[in-house]
Amino acid sequence: MQIIELTVTLEHVKPTVLRIIEVPLGIRLDQLHLTLQAAMGWENAHLYMFMAADSRWGVPDPAFGGDELPASETTLEEALSRSNVKTLQYLYDFGDDWMHRIDAGKISDANSGKSYPNLTEADGKCPPEDVGGAPGYEEFLEAMTDTKHSEHKKFKDWHGDIFAPNKLETEKLKLDVLKLAK
Repeated sequence: MQIIELTVTLEHVKPTVLRIIEVPLGIRLDQLHLTLQAAMGWENAHLYMFMAADSRWGVPDPAFGGDELPASETTLEEALSRSNVKTLQYLYDFGDDWMHRIDAGKISDANSGKSYPNLTEADGKCPPEDVGGAPGYEEFLEAMTDTKHSEHKKFKDWHGDIFAPNKLETEKLKLDVLKLAK
């Protein structure tokens, strides 16, 4: 089995939210979606789509009029070779429009002592679900860090506790990804 290293960056947010994962090159895109959900800390509560060049993969919905190919029938290797690219886009939540850049890295043989997928590095906490995309997240961070901000109480009541964008539970994320290993 061949393994590919992917660097995943959540675009349009600061501070940086980045993950480095190792996945089988033959992983289906619907399985990669679940891996990304676990690695990022998302809740898998919304639709998604992968994009590269002129191709799109997701969960086709004829009633919605989408022309994406089924993610459940396409592997990462096929998506990269079909598009002849080293970078994919992953869109999560068609309302908040969380765009992720996925850079394909080195390909190597699987290590017999490791399980895949595997989260090797994590930087930055993922924004809360349904915060309103990048602009909403920026407002959320401003309000949560300033007790005098007019929206501080509203966001604190909505989110719950303090939100520290640079403090994440890396070991929990690694375990969540590891649970997907076969």
